[in-house]
Amino acid sequence: MINQAAEQAPELTEVYQVDAVGLVCPLPILRFKKRTQHLPSGTQVEFLADDPTGRKDLQALCDITGHRIHWIREEGAGVLRYRISLA
Repeated sequence: MINQAAEQAPELTEVYQVDAVGLVCPLPILRFKKRTQHLPSGTQVEFLADDPTGRKDLQALCDITGHRIHWIREEGAGVLRYRISLA
């Protein structure tokens, strides 16, 4: 049984990525919405954006939809990486 659990672990940690680097408001949030609209609840998404208003806009979207931001990391060159769990 331990081997089965280990084999299933990669599926649990699979992360969908949405890259919106280089896009400006409102395009990063629109790209996020479009690329995640058909993904199941609980899907983990990494969202990359460098738009200065992106953090505020993403938080507003999550407040409306129930998505949860787990963490935000600075990647350099103004790029932020967000880990989000879809509602």
